[in-house]
Amino acid sequence: MKKYLLLLTGLFFFLAGNSQLLNPVSWSFSSKKIADKTYEVRLTANIEPGWHLYSQVQPDDAIAEPTQFTFGKNPLVSLEGSPREDGSMEKFHDARLDVSANQYSRKVDFVQIVKVKGNAKTNITGNVRFQTCNDEKCLPPKTVNFSLALN
Repeated sequence: MKKYLLLLTGLFFFLAGNSQLLNPVSWSFSSKKIADKTYEVRLTANIEPGWHLYSQVQPDDAIAEPTQFTFGKNPLVSLEGSPREDGSMEKFHDARLDVSANQYSRKVDFVQIVKVKGNAKTNITGNVRFQTCNDEKCLPPKTVNFSLALN
């Protein structure tokens, strides 16, 4: 009995450790001045082949968690709208489960326009929460923090 309990415990930690190793989406963050006191903040997801990242907007029947951005409070920065998506969106539908999803493969850029008040150098902070899946499984949602200089 002890052998089976030890084996099950070992198997649990092995599987938990392996799920932590999967990281099919890597993020990069950049900012670029596009006009006086106006910046383009680019949040880029590079997605490994076979994996998908979900759009911010999902159909009503979707079970996927949409990608969400949270920006830190900074009195010197104002957001212009919400992040736009630059990429090739795929509209996925699983007839067997009767669910749909808006998703991206390979790469997608989320672009947020920000305006800086005054002439001060400042930064923008925040995080992105996202879920990724392949044809066999979905990973739990993950949150990645970012901080970018605006100068």
